[in-house]
Amino acid sequence: MAAVERCQVVIAGAGPVGTVLATLLAQAGVDVVVLEAGSECAQDLRASTFHPPSLEMLDQIGITQMLIDKGLKAPVYHWRDRQSGEVIDFDLAEISDVTKYPFRIQCEQYHLSQGLAEGLGKYSNAQVRFGSRIVSFNDDGAGVDVFVETMTGIDKLRCDFLVGADGANSIVRKWLGVEFDGFTYPERFLTLSTELELADHLPNLCYVNYVSDPQEWLVLLRVPSVWRVLVPTDPEADEDYLRSDEVKNGIFDRLIGEGAGKDVKTGHRTLYRVHQRVAKSFREGRVMLCGDASHLNNPLGGFGMNSGIHDAFNLFEKLMPVIEGKADMDANLSLYDRQRRTVTHSFTQTQTKANMAMIKGGQDDAHQQRRQAMLDIKADDDKRRAYMMRQAMYESLEQAKSIT
Repeated sequence: MAAVERCQVVIAGAGPVGTVLATLLAQAGVDVVVLEAGSECAQDLRASTFHPPSLEMLDQIGITQMLIDKGLKAPVYHWRDRQSGEVIDFDLAEISDVTKYPFRIQCEQYHLSQGLAEGLGKYSNAQVRFGSRIVSFNDDGAGVDVFVETMTGIDKLRCDFLVGADGANSIVRKWLGVEFDGFTYPERFLTLSTELELADHLPNLCYVNYVSDPQEWLVLLRVPSVWRVLVPTDPEADEDYLRSDEVKNGIFDRLIGEGAGKDVKTGHRTLYRVHQRVAKSFREGRVMLCGDASHLNNPLGGFGMNSGIHDAFNLFEKLMPVIEGKADMDANLSLYDRQRRTVTHSFTQTQTKANMAMIKGGQDDAHQQRRQAMLDIKADDDKRRAYMMRQAMYESLEQAKSIT
């Protein structure tokens, strides 16, 4: 075994959450090592929405302008009734009094993680190690020994703190033995990407569209290079069939016109399960969890990656005084756990479930009741503003601040 290396913080995972936290720590002068099992930052197609408060946070580490340059500004988003063609629109310009970014940015998440991973190279106190997978660790109360598998052997790092930002299948969470309570939706989600300009076929289409329908609901999202179409699928159907031309053609026939689907070319046909799960604890001793390692939710509303970014900033705020010897470790890190876990339960999980129910619709009365609820929000100035503040995630951040 190689000689033991020493650093202050080890972060498992070089996704958006891990690289954001690493950048915050590196800028503050902390010795940080990011370990990523893959050979590069994963090009995950799922997350693409950056909400206004996340853009404000990311401004602090100098990356927001890059996201704006690479992405698409989406101030307006739609809830659409597929059967009638009715559009209920919400414009974030109405909350421009609380943010200098009154819009979403539609930009694939890997631009963030890749940009930050490259940027960490300019700090002598920061490293990103690809092809490095944590296999185990031991928190002895005074520090954490981390054992890392590389192509050539097992390395050992000694750190003051370990952060698991290593995704839904987090090895850090599993070694901690922390329960990951919740459920998995019976539907599998199919995401199709196409360069076809859907706005040429669907009137009044904005960049973010949640389409409600009793028979087949869907989400239409524009990112710079493609349209992404997300639809639920039959839980019992064969996976190869669900990715077949027959299914793809049917989806686009129903979307843009009978017989048109066969001519639509797709770049990706990705099938995945959707979960609503929250870890029982986001912190055990000197080991913390954040992002998908600590909570998973369905993608409707774009809360997953954003809540992970909010985890990273909250954790940095609590961890930095501890590292500097200015705050008690147990008090500060327990406060991180309380704030982010409470908000995850009361806001992110609740809101994503509500969004799922809204767009799934339902037969007859249920579909109409949900449609009427959206119309009522749209028509009432106070309700509309509260709704947009909630969907933009300002409400959840204020809630976290209130937890002591």
